[in-house]
Amino acid sequence: MTQATALQAPPIAFAKPCFGIEEQQAAAQTVASGWVVGGPRLKELEQLFAEHCETSNAVGVSSWTTGAFLVFKALGIGPGDEVIVPSLTFIASVNAIVHAGATPVFADVDPATFNVDPDDIASKVTSRTKAILPVDQIGLPCEIDRILEIANEAGAIVIQDAACSIGSVFRDRPVGALSPVTIFSMHARKVVTTGEGGMIVTNDEELAIRLRLLRHQAMSLTDFQRHSGSPTDFESYPEVGYNFRITDIQASIGVVQMGKLDKMLKRRREIAQRYIDALNTMPAYVAPHVPSHSNPNWQSFQLTVAKGGVETRNQVLRELHANGISCRRGVMASHREPPYQDLRVELPNTEHVADQGFQLPIYPDLSDDEVDTIIGMLEQISV
Repeated sequence: MTQATALQAPPIAFAKPCFGIEEQQAAAQTVASGWVVGGPRLKELEQLFAEHCETSNAVGVSSWTTGAFLVFKALGIGPGDEVIVPSLTFIASVNAIVHAGATPVFADVDPATFNVDPDDIASKVTSRTKAILPVDQIGLPCEIDRILEIANEAGAIVIQDAACSIGSVFRDRPVGALSPVTIFSMHARKVVTTGEGGMIVTNDEELAIRLRLLRHQAMSLTDFQRHSGSPTDFESYPEVGYNFRITDIQASIGVVQMGKLDKMLKRRREIAQRYIDALNTMPAYVAPHVPSHSNPNWQSFQLTVAKGGVETRNQVLRELHANGISCRRGVMASHREPPYQDLRVELPNTEHVADQGFQLPIYPDLSDDEVDTIIGMLEQISV
């Protein structure tokens, strides 16, 4: 590998939230209104998510992780139960299973899409399998139709980890429309962000009601009911709940972000296509494969080095960084982390992608000139 020529230009950021004056004004207006939690802005954001995902219910929560935990608790998934999950995912996917008291069972991935392999899911099903938690890596939808078939045969429920995939499309349907329960993240790096936060969508009315109760200490009355009701209408707390609420200040930012979603998706897809077109001419790298029935939102852009292992990948990262281009390793292999090493699983595709994968900058404000610079630097690095 040869050293690339150093750039004389401002550093290129890895990711940036697409914020403008509209988000500032929305947050300020909510603060001025005095209703900053459990109010009309949260209700509006939940409605926008439900409509976008073609579901009847959306429940806002403080993060993807707390949302997943609430779903597991509401569905009675806990000690003695197994949840099949890809190891190639941010560790929160796995941690949420453990927080609920259940056991994660790791499945391998398709190295071309970075998403969980349905055939490997099928091989991991046991009599203790209570749920399957597929992940839409980098915003590319998992093969949810096949996974639903496997779950139906196993008598398990599918909880789709769509942390990265708001706005993505699978077989002409928005992510969230097909799975019984889908959970999105609104973390700072996500396409729609409120800084931190999560959203659960479902057509299960009873589940949605239970989730809304559990997120607010299981209080029997909503904030709207308490504000509009009699002063002698007292709430009760029929079970142990949690404080997993998202504020109206955050929700007001999310409402603005949802209004920008189509524009943000268009730009992300333009950048991703330019990367793919360029990478297809570079034998040193392998671009991600997008099935013809999927349209990702490109929350992240991940590729792999074609030859060599982790040190080859790391050298590419070092050279990009030295030349002012921020970049990251690819999605982690959770089973390699200390809390899960004792499970001693063998996942060759997962380990291959984790060792050879890395991610390039992608966000709506990334300019065409900056994309050209990144592509040009990849061409200069000799792998």
